[in-house]
Amino acid sequence: MTVGPRDSSTSPRYAGIATFALLPRLDQVERADIAVVGIPFDSGVSYRPGARFGPAHVRESSRLLRPYNPVQDVSPFAELQVADAGDIAVNPFSIDEAVAEIEARADELTAGGTRLLTIGGDHTIALPLLRSVAKHHGPVAVVHFDAHLDTWDTYFDAPVTHGTPFRRASEEGLIDLTASLHVGIRGPLYDRGDLEDDSRLGFSIIASHEIERTGLAAAIDRLHARLGDRPVYVSVDIDVLDPAHAPGTGTPEAGGLTSRELLEFLRALREHRIVGADVVEVAPAYDHAQLTGIAASHVAYELLTSMVPRS
Repeated sequence: MTVGPRDSSTSPRYAGIATFALLPRLDQVERADIAVVGIPFDSGVSYRPGARFGPAHVRESSRLLRPYNPVQDVSPFAELQVADAGDIAVNPFSIDEAVAEIEARADELTAGGTRLLTIGGDHTIALPLLRSVAKHHGPVAVVHFDAHLDTWDTYFDAPVTHGTPFRRASEEGLIDLTASLHVGIRGPLYDRGDLEDDSRLGFSIIASHEIERTGLAAAIDRLHARLGDRPVYVSVDIDVLDPAHAPGTGTPEAGGLTSRELLEFLRALREHRIVGADVVEVAPAYDHAQLTGIAASHVAYELLTSMVPRS
């Protein structure tokens, strides 16, 4: 029997310490099928800082989430034991040390078969998380929701930043080159070579403007066809959403997905075997009325639900 969220009929949702969705802490359960873990790290950002405060903001914004998901007809916290594992506190002054610390802690948390849903933090954290996942599953299909490719090479000669994780992951053999894709890409690039590099690194693209032109259902069909039956890692940069839906992020781009569209994509992923996921780049200093935090908490909730196997 699982231990679910705190009963909001006996203690108001706005009272007490904010765990994700009022879930129990990891030390309050015997084991967890899924651990929600924060990584308050943003030393890899190239523009506006502040995503180090993302995990706390998303947890605070998740207080209103409820146990039953009517769209997917699943009570995820009854089907699987989900617990909040707190934060992975890493060195804010050394990207290399932080990346090593994240990988080591992810290895510890997943040693018994637990899957991670990680709340960042900037997108740099996807690299050590993929390194950890690949130890269990080999190269995985990556579904990357983002305004940006994040397959650039270096920035000021730094090889590991929030704009490079999927290039490094591809070079290290962590990604299934036949099954990975970006969703929601938009905005200007440096030149056409960015797209050529991205294709060579193993990614297909469902761009934001394509979803507008051909429709959400067609885009979801493309996603299913690309993934096949591979193990899937899902990485959601909250800037995949239009700034109208998620202003609190470091590198906003106009013309993004609506929150409704993103949630539909995530629900469709229940047909696949999700082995890990992250939600990153929530920067609360630029948020308003918890718009971004609420969007990110619902993204995490739909991901958790989609991680429940179909019966």
